[in-house]
Order: sequence, then structure tokens, then C-alpha cells
Amino acid sequence: MAEPSQPLRSPSRQDGLGAIPKGVWVLGLVSLLMDASSEMIHSLLPVFLTTVLGAGAFELGIIEGVAEATAAITKVFSGAISDWVGRRKPLVLFGYGIAAATKPVFALAPTVGWVAGARCADRLGKGIRGAPRDALLADLSPSHLRGASFGLRQSLDTVGAFVGPLIAVAVMACSGGAFRLVFWISAIPAGLAAVLIVAAVREPPAHARAPSRRPNWHDVKRFPRAFWAVVGIAAAMTLARFSEGFLLLRAQSVGLAAAWVPLVLVVMNIVYASSSYPIGRLSDRLGRRGLLLGGFAVLIVADLVLAQAGDIRQVLVGVAMWGLHMGLTQGLLSALVADTAPAELRGTAFGVFNLVSGALLLLASVLAGWLWSAIGPVATFEAGAAFTFVALIGLVFRQGGSAPN
Repeated sequence: MAEPSQPLRSPSRQDGLGAIPKGVWVLGLVSLLMDASSEMIHSLLPVFLTTVLGAGAFELGIIEGVAEATAAITKVFSGAISDWVGRRKPLVLFGYGIAAATKPVFALAPTVGWVAGARCADRLGKGIRGAPRDALLADLSPSHLRGASFGLRQSLDTVGAFVGPLIAVAVMACSGGAFRLVFWISAIPAGLAAVLIVAAVREPPAHARAPSRRPNWHDVKRFPRAFWAVVGIAAAMTLARFSEGFLLLRAQSVGLAAAWVPLVLVVMNIVYASSSYPIGRLSDRLGRRGLLLGGFAVLIVADLVLAQAGDIRQVLVGVAMWGLHMGLTQGLLSALVADTAPAELRGTAFGVFNLVSGALLLLASVLAGWLWSAIGPVATFEAGAAFTFVALIGLVFRQGGSAPN
């Protein structure tokens, strides 16, 4: 993986937060609101499924894996369509609208099947909006600020991801453990996110154009080798990183009460949010490869800590390291997709990228659920560490000619 050829940029006001376009900030705020809504539910869902509806860890793994795979598959089509029609915003709005509409279903769900359907519908909305939104973000971002722009959106998204669990904890504490009340309240920020898209998101004129031709799946042949290298890196990491729902179950397994379980995601996402933008900005100046390698290494340590954790303090240390590995990798991988894909095919590129990641997340989550049910949590996290180590070795020894910087 070759290092960047552009000269190192010294920090300046023009490279800071003030230089990032308004549209990037708006998309980040939309992500913040929707993630706050989603994490109010997600932070309680594993416990709700296992203690209220009677599901097991294996069922949780299947539900989470299928839901994320649904999102990944949908992103392929929505990304290609946004390239074809020359518009990103309508698909972004449609996807956020579907996700907002699913929130009351969680509150009404009487069975595991209802929850599974709502979770898949929510992820369907994520799939519809995901690739067009990331492509729109790339359209709005100057190339020398791309890492910072994706890092900022990821940071704002992750602020929502710890605000949501904090709200969930407060409502659970005040209501005596009313899961369904939390799910009803989650509909409020989701609705606000959809309204903000309508009122404040604007596509750049350079992209809003008449369609030139229909989608053509042969377009994937136009992606350079560097793009496929990014996809391979993401695939290896996703196979090693299963659903975060297992972090919540790990906290519960060492004795954390159900009402306080959402604090696990608060810890993870505080670290994730605080690291994503600085890491993204640093990658614009120093390159992305070394930071990605660091992310793999941190995930190995996080899994080993979680495997051996005997109390909630040790679990929280592992969770914090998990958040750091997310900050070191997720925004950078998105920036690398934008760096390596042709501008007119960015929607399709993000769709392909997310399809591969989602398919492997399904496999990883099902495997994690099976290991947890058959052997226990130690085996689940040790397997994650082993997969990550193999992926790290492959990344270290990969020849640089076809790899991104």
C-alpha cells in the first residue's frame, strides 16, 4: 500500500473545521439525529429480545446479520441509481423516511418476528440512503479535505450514537425499565432528521444534471485496482468485527443491570466520536495506510480484553478500545472509496463497498452468535481477535502497487 504522493500539508485555518462546506455539516447533523434515534433502540434491543421476548444469542446474531446484509445489498442499487439519475437527495430522503417510520413498530412489537421485521425495514432505509449520502458527501468535499469531511460526518454521527443511549438510560431510570417508552421517544429525532433533509440539504450544481445513460453493471470494470484493494481491506476487517450487540451482551454477562447496559455504547461512541475527525484530518496530511494498520492492531487488543474481562470495568476498557478502532478505520475507508472511485460512479462504488462489507457482517454476526451459544463469550471474542490478526498480517505484507495510500 503506497504512501500518498501529495506533499504534507501544514495545519492551517483553511484546513480546519471552518473550511469544511456547509453541506457536510448538515449531513453530519442529519446523521447525528438519526443515529441518536437508532441507538436509543439498538442500545436496548439485545436485552429486550433476550429478557422480554425470550430470544437467544444465536437468534440475535441472525437478526443483526440479516438486517445489516439487507442494508448492504440495498446500497448497491441505490448508489447505482443515484449515479444514473444524477440526483442523490431524493434517495437520501426516502431512506431516512423509511427508517423514521419504523421506530413506532419497535414499541408495538409483541414477538421476535415483529422486531426482526422492523429491524430489517430500518436497515433497508439505511441501505437506500447510505451510498447516495456518502457519494453526495464526496461531491461536496474538496479533495484535500476529504478525510476531514468524512471524519467530521462520522464524528457527528457518533455523537448521536452516544446521546441516544444516554437518553435511553435516563428514560429507563425514570420509568422503571419501560423499554417500549424509549422506543416511542426514538421517533422524535428520526422525524427531525427527515425534516432537516428537506429544508437544508442542497446538491452541488455539478452533480445535479440530466441522466446520461442507464446503470450498467459492466461499470464495475472501470474501477481501478486501488478501489478493489480498499474493498478487500474492508472485507477482512468486517469479517473480524461482528455486531456491537455482542458488546452489550458481554456487559450483561458480567453483571451489569439491563437499565445501565446502554452506557456501554455511550463509552464506545464517545471514543469513536472524539477520534474520527482528528484521525480523518491527520490522514489528509500523512496518508491513510498507517492509521488503518493501527486500527487493526487496536481491534485485536480490544477483542482480547473483552474475552478475558471479569468485571464491568474491564469490559468498558475493551469497549473503549473498540471505539478507538472504529475511529481509526471507518471514516478512512469511506474516504479511500471516494479517493479511488471515478467521480461519476461514486454512488455505485459506495454500494459495492457496502455490499461486500454487509455480506461479511452477516457471516461474522451469525458465527459470533453460534460461538456464544455453543461455547461462550470468551470464544466469540478470541475468534474475533484471531480473524483480525490474520487480516492484519495480510495487510502488512500486501504489495503496494495496487493498494491505496
